Amino acid sequence: MTPPIRALIAEDEPLLAEHLAAELQQAWPQLELLGIAPNGPAALQRALAERPALLFLDIRMPGMTGLEVATELAEEWPDDAGPLPLIVFVTAYDEYALRAFEASAFDYLLKPLSPERLAQTVARLKQRLAAAPGAMDPLAALQRLLAQGGGVLAAPQPRLRHLQAAVGDAIELVAVDSLVYLEAADKYVRAVTATRDYWVRVSLRELLPQLDAERFWQVHRSTVVNIDAVARAHRLENGGVQLELRDRAERLAVSRVHAARFKAL
Repeated sequence: MTPPIRALIAEDEPLLAEHLAAELQQAWPQLELLGIAPNGPAALQRALAERPALLFLDIRMPGMTGLEVATELAEEWPDDAGPLPLIVFVTAYDEYALRAFEASAFDYLLKPLSPERLAQTVARLKQRLAAAPGAMDPLAALQRLLAQGGGVLAAPQPRLRHLQAAVGDAIELVAVDSLVYLEAADKYVRAVTATRDYWVRVSLRELLPQLDAERFWQVHRSTVVNIDAVARAHRLENGGVQLELRDRAERLAVSRVHAARFKAL
């Protein structure tokens, strides 16, 4: 007997989550619903623990956005756990904004939920699940979406020119142009220049939209590198990538979800 397809819903609005669950059960009676995660961190934790085949992710959730959950899931997914879940984003964005999602291999559902649109999504999911494994690659789809800057999820912010770092009793202004890389450390960011490290009380998540995306590349969930400070990218035997820096001895690991940026290797 073929095991049932299992799905997890991540939605912070209970009524919308229950409505989606009810509509899914009607459109796909054989689907096994694992439940509802009320926020981004809970969705990530449950997906890693229960390993569903499908994940319905709200875009805007407390703690983490749907895109952040998808990214972290791809980075933490065990190599022996089989393929990543197919992800359907649930969003209230208009048709223009949704072009970024349509360009990727992900599907999406627009709020308020339409039974006809859900039926189309169910048909697409069934078709992809029945296809050969090579025909469906959620990681590649996520890489395409990230390459588009996350679609339209982040509102543009003024470019940051300096970071304010506490040094003893003083506040030192660190030019963004002098940064080699940034590394997340709890509620702080370690800002690394060619000659010195600084600690800035801000999260990497808050800082990233203020940086020039053409120069500062996220290469790991906790690391952003100034691409001008990279001398070489080395391909490893296990398929991973390491970055050699021009003015620092350490090498930076590139996670698999961001490795496509160095596909020319």
